[in-house]
Amino acid sequence: MVSIRRATAGDAATVLGLMRELAEHQNQGAAITVSVDRMEELLRRPEVVYLIAEREGRAIGYVSWLQRVSLWSGGDYLALDDLYVCAGERGHGVGERLMRAVSAASDGKVIRWEVAETNVSAQRFYQRIGAGLVSKKICRWQAVESLTAG
Repeated sequence: MVSIRRATAGDAATVLGLMRELAEHQNQGAAITVSVDRMEELLRRPEVVYLIAEREGRAIGYVSWLQRVSLWSGGDYLALDDLYVCAGERGHGVGERLMRAVSAASDGKVIRWEVAETNVSAQRFYQRIGAGLVSKKICRWQAVESLTAG
């Protein structure tokens, strides 16, 4: 039996372990730099939500999101950060259960997220549960110095 519950600060090490698994799966292990202490702090914030899927007390996946506001509409929405199911648990409905739990928690708010263009299996999964896919380029900028007019 799979159960889903909201992570607490006491789950910081478990959450971090699952995040590392996901990052390694995506060949981005070096990107995880958050500490357990910082994760504990983040899990105490009301706008940061992690739901953990467990089987017999063992974490087998998670979904995470932040509550944000759209400056265009003025309405709140959920910005999904990650959805991850451990390798041995994929294909058994855990991902769908996690996404349905997000839907239930959304209180009718829009849920938005990103998926890599190359992650075709994830795109098929999201379409199967009824999500629409919109193409968009994501920009990242680690600003080191300010821009000056020239």
